[in-house]
This record gives sequence, C-alpha cells and structure tokens, in this order.
Amino acid sequence: MTTSSTDSASTSVPAASSTTPGPASLPDFDDHRTASPRIRIQQLLHANPTLGPLAVLVLAIVAFTFSNPRFFSAPNLSLVLAQVTVIAVLALGQTLIILTAGIDLSVGAIAVFSSILMASLAVKAGLPGPAALATGLILGTAMGALNGFLVTRIKLPPFIVTLGTLTIFFSLNSVVSNSETIRGADMPALLTWTGTAIPIGTFRLTYGSIIMLLLFALVLFALRNTAWGRHVYATGDDAEAARLAGIRTGRVLLSVYTAAGALYAIGAWILIGRLASASPNVGTDYNLDSITAVVLGGASLFGGRGGVLGTLIGALIVGVFRNGLQLAGVEVVWQGFAIGLLVLVAVSLDQWIRKVRT
Repeated sequence: MTTSSTDSASTSVPAASSTTPGPASLPDFDDHRTASPRIRIQQLLHANPTLGPLAVLVLAIVAFTFSNPRFFSAPNLSLVLAQVTVIAVLALGQTLIILTAGIDLSVGAIAVFSSILMASLAVKAGLPGPAALATGLILGTAMGALNGFLVTRIKLPPFIVTLGTLTIFFSLNSVVSNSETIRGADMPALLTWTGTAIPIGTFRLTYGSIIMLLLFALVLFALRNTAWGRHVYATGDDAEAARLAGIRTGRVLLSVYTAAGALYAIGAWILIGRLASASPNVGTDYNLDSITAVVLGGASLFGGRGGVLGTLIGALIVGVFRNGLQLAGVEVVWQGFAIGLLVLVAVSLDQWIRKVRT
C-alpha cells in the first residue's frame, strides 16, 4: 500500500504541471511578441544604439548631395569636419557625464574660458607656448573637478551646479579678457597649431580633427575595456545598486567630471586653432550643441546607455544638417528649428527603446 500511494503521488505532479498554466507558457508569449517587426526593431536599436543615428547620418548625406552636388565635394566635407571638431570634443566630455545620468551646462563656459586663459598667459603674461598650454589644460581640468566636487561632496544636483558655474566661468572670462579678442598672430605657434591642415588631395584634415579622433579612440577603449568604464555605466544605470555592489560611486562621478573638464580644455586648444584667435564672445551655443550631439547619438539622458561612437555620429549629424541646409539656402532660424526637431525625435525614440522587453 505504501509503495502504491508513493507511485501515485509521484505521477500526479507531472500531470498537474502539464495542465496548469504557469511560467512555462510565458516564453511562447514573448516569442510571439518578438516575432513582430516593431518589437524586433525596438530590440535591435536597444542592443545597438548607434544604428539609428548612423541611418539618419547616411540619409542626410544622400539627401543633401542630391539637393546640391557641392555638398559631397572634398572641400565642403573638409569644412564640415573642421566645424564639427570642437563640438565633437566637447560632446565627448558631455557623454561621460550623461552616461552617469548627469548633465553639464558649463561646457561652453569652461572651453571658452580655458582658451582665454591659454592665450592671455602667453600674450599678456609672457609665458612660453608649452607652459601656457599646460597651465590652461590644468585649469580647465580643475574647473571640471570643481563641478564634480560640488556634485559628489556638497550633494548638489548636476543641473544646478553646472548652471551656477556656467555663469561664474563666463563672468570670469569677461574679466580676464576685458571682452577683447586675442589674435592668433600674437600667440605662440603651438596654440594655433591645431588649426593647421594636412592636404589629402583636395581634402584638408586639420591636426585638431586628428586629436579629436584620437580622443574618441582613447575614451572608447576606456569605457569598453577598463573597470572604470564599467563603473561609469553601472553608476549611471543605478547608482544605489552600484554602491551596494561595492562601487565607490562618488569617486566615479568625481573622476568623470574631472575627465570631462580635461576634454573641454583640449577642446579649447582646438578652438583657438579653429578660429586663429581666442574670443570671449564665442561658445554661446556650445552647451546645447554638445547635448544635442550626445542625444542624437543615441545616449539616454537617464544614464547607463550610449557610447562615444554614437556621440561622434551625433556631432556629424549636427554639422551635416547645418551645412546642408545652408547650401540649400535655408535661413539660420529654420536650421535651428530642424536641429531642435531632431532632438525631440531622438528623445522620443529613446523613451520608446527603453520600454523594450528583454
């Protein structure tokens, strides 16, 4: 009798599990949803954030080439790359901060102030070119570190911190420069070297653009192949979970803002070469342009998702659209309208992608 009841009990479990709906039925539902084209596209874009921006860039290049054959000429493409270089470097620093779910509104202020400091130290203080450049880079890095200190130690929101330092740095910029532009001809050759172009046929590649590409390669390697890069993503994805996992999120955030400041300072050096001068009156659009490039590149403003390749593509999209619309005879105000519309579409797409079923 005991054996019979045991056998009966043992055979009843599979029978119940085979007739009772439970978790085993869920994969069929997920597979059905995954089979739909909309879900497949959503999952593809979630897994490869750069695909969407890359498609937009290619379509924009094709469209503007058809509208005006001059667009795809080597001299014009050289101009687009030169115009994008400064914004791309600033957007690279902005990317690091946005990956941690922060925002930096002081991008343009740090870059312009650093350029003024480099030029003033060389021209007014009489420092040699290397010393003026090194000091400017250090001070620019310190400005980024100040933002990081206020965010991590004083616990102020990144938006408020960088809004405040935006005003402070632009004010100091006016004081140091006396609102006067310093000509490149008066500076040591090292400060304007980044604007020197290397002719490749009819295409002209500046040293500033080469530096920009090297910086992207360096940051890409750091984010993909180092513990620091993994900690940056983890902090942006869920800071509390990262802290509980043993990651020192405060140190990560401080290092990110400091690295961003260093990138902004290098962008300032490239800016001097680009303009062949140091002007306190430039950079008013750099903050929005850098954020635009990051958003168009597929990075999430909520942190934890995105990459530097997308940011480079996003910066190119901004440059291509502005140049292409200008060649098409579109007024500046409508160029801004088009860029703003792209940003809204990109943010809406990001919200949709974040709802993907995994």
